Amino acid sequence: MVRRLMRGGHQCVVYDLAPAAVHTLASEGAAGASELDDFISRLAKPRAVWLMVPAAAVDATLDALIPKLDAGDIVIDGGNSHHRDDIVRAVRLSERGLHFVDCGTSGGVRGLDRGYCLMIGGATEIVRHLDPVLATLAPGPGSIPETPGREQARGGGTAMQGYLHCGPNGAGHFVKMVHNGIEYGLMAAYAEGLNILKHASIGSRVGIGDAETTPLRNASAYQFDFNIADITEVWRRGSVITSWLLDLTATALARDPGLDGFAGRVSDSGEGRWALEAAIEEGVPANVLAAALFARFSSRGQDEFQNRVLSAMRLEFGGHVEKNAGT
Repeated sequence: MVRRLMRGGHQCVVYDLAPAAVHTLASEGAAGASELDDFISRLAKPRAVWLMVPAAAVDATLDALIPKLDAGDIVIDGGNSHHRDDIVRAVRLSERGLHFVDCGTSGGVRGLDRGYCLMIGGATEIVRHLDPVLATLAPGPGSIPETPGREQARGGGTAMQGYLHCGPNGAGHFVKMVHNGIEYGLMAAYAEGLNILKHASIGSRVGIGDAETTPLRNASAYQFDFNIADITEVWRRGSVITSWLLDLTATALARDPGLDGFAGRVSDSGEGRWALEAAIEEGVPANVLAAALFARFSSRGQDEFQNRVLSAMRLEFGGHVEKNAGT
């Protein structure tokens, strides 16, 4: 993000707990700070301090930062914090005359060239003050055609530029939270569909049936040996399910067709859980998001004990002995 800002002509002061990261950006033109006091002293007033730290580290960072700031300074949290925490933090900072902005940031490591989709929460005048920075980080309209029916928005609003002031404090991270919940669901849908294709040759591997296995009714219907990499590639071109996620999936499969470099342990950083909490509190269904989140838990072995319980019950009520793995 610093590199993109510098490309856009902004002067940046950088600080990180890892000196090597500071040194790297300083060698590219940023002003590198060796400690927090040095960082604060180098920023022009009113200061705009952008945090990119894990959600669990935000409060500790603010504890160290707030006493060093002056009234009118702005703190932006660009990480993946809980929107409820944003509301509390905004009040905390306002008591010191400071401004707080929550900014959901999407784009990942590709954002340097593609730009970052930004979802922003905070006071209107503060967000407006930050507009030159936000506009530089955002992707702009690029080659994406104008959405039919939005012609009236031309010349007004920033959504078509890839950044949006979503509302007061908490609104930016709320929108990013839902965005990431949707991301979980999309990723799970691609993964499940490709897994069905991966196992479409099961008919050629069916052995003698037994009482512990649901029989395959028509083995001849499952004799396909699909090239998964080619399928993701053809879907990228003209398909209704094309997306950047599909592009990235095709890239990964082209590099490693069997994905042998992955163990399949999928983390969740919090937003999927918070999106489900919001759905429950709002009383709205989120079936797909819930299933996608729970699938991530399963990928980390969190279902191991419950599966043992199932096997134990089957043994107790029916004498069913577990089949060996892979059979």
